[in-house]
Amino acid sequence: MAGAHGITRAVIADLSTRVALPDLHAAPPNPVLAVVTRNGLVESWHRGAVAVVHDGDLVLQLGDAQRPVFARSATKPMQALPFLERGLADRLQLPAAELAVMCASHDGAAVHTAAVRSLLARGGLGEDLLGCGPHAPFDQDGRTALLRAGDKPGKVHNNCSGKHSGFLHLAKDCGDDLAHYLDPGCRSQRLVADAVAAMAGLQGPLPTGLDGCGAPTFVLPLAALARAFCQLANQDHQTSVRAAACRRILAAAGAAPTLVAGEKRLCTALLRQWPGRCFAKNGAEGVYAVALAPDPARTRFPGALGLAIKCDDGSERGYQPVVVDLLQRLGALPAQLPPALQAFHALPVHNTQKILVGTAHCVAPWPLP
Repeated sequence: MAGAHGITRAVIADLSTRVALPDLHAAPPNPVLAVVTRNGLVESWHRGAVAVVHDGDLVLQLGDAQRPVFARSATKPMQALPFLERGLADRLQLPAAELAVMCASHDGAAVHTAAVRSLLARGGLGEDLLGCGPHAPFDQDGRTALLRAGDKPGKVHNNCSGKHSGFLHLAKDCGDDLAHYLDPGCRSQRLVADAVAAMAGLQGPLPTGLDGCGAPTFVLPLAALARAFCQLANQDHQTSVRAAACRRILAAAGAAPTLVAGEKRLCTALLRQWPGRCFAKNGAEGVYAVALAPDPARTRFPGALGLAIKCDDGSERGYQPVVVDLLQRLGALPAQLPPALQAFHALPVHNTQKILVGTAHCVAPWPLP
């Protein structure tokens, strides 16, 4: 029996059986990366793993960085590469905002849904073709506007609707059946899978699972995800076509950082810190990755950097302070953090009286001075 957009029970079964994660009970525990305090005492903690790749070399591993993880939405910039490499952005005269939303896990604010609708319209594509399910906007103003209008959330509000719009354009260009554009066996999805594997430095095909939005999601070692992001920031050893596509993704994210995430999100704050020289991307279940272009001001790590973090408990709260702290340790951020990043370095914990009772902050045992 076929599901929406050609995802059959057989495909789902195949996706499930191809994923073989290790026996976590037999593996040594990952280190504590962050703790949550209340009135000066540790109340909770977040374990996880970290990988840092500098100019192609793995220079830091904390925890089991070779353990395969579902990368989830962190791979979106890599998934957009075939769209660019086939010249679709030029043919569709795509502005930066629409390329940025293709790589986004967005908040569903009006600016995001407008960009997605415009992206679809460039190919005469309707919202009904989107294979992602509807959910309420993460953006408070967006949710309020829907409630006041008496409307229900649509597929365009899904945080992955930009990626799916790009997939539809790619499928159309490849001659795929648009009703089955999420089938991992179709030509367009094979191109996407090949791009992700190549950027990660792995031999494909990669194991996959079914993502929350209905698209295939890739399983790869955390260190390989860091390598992919390093490649995104340093195109020296890539073909001219792929190098140009990577540069264009970084430029679009720098020009329209809010389109990649949302006004109050860590991704947006980091993109604003290094406009056009950074790509920061969250994935569900505690995954986060950052690409940083070469910078001679980072005296110890002046080359391209790729960072990848996975919190074992799937917590966003667990990785946010770790990302900022690691960027400080690598010399990318100053000791005195910019105001936009301070709140992510020590996440405040308030009670219902709005009294500050603690913080979530990094305690990772970095093997760096």
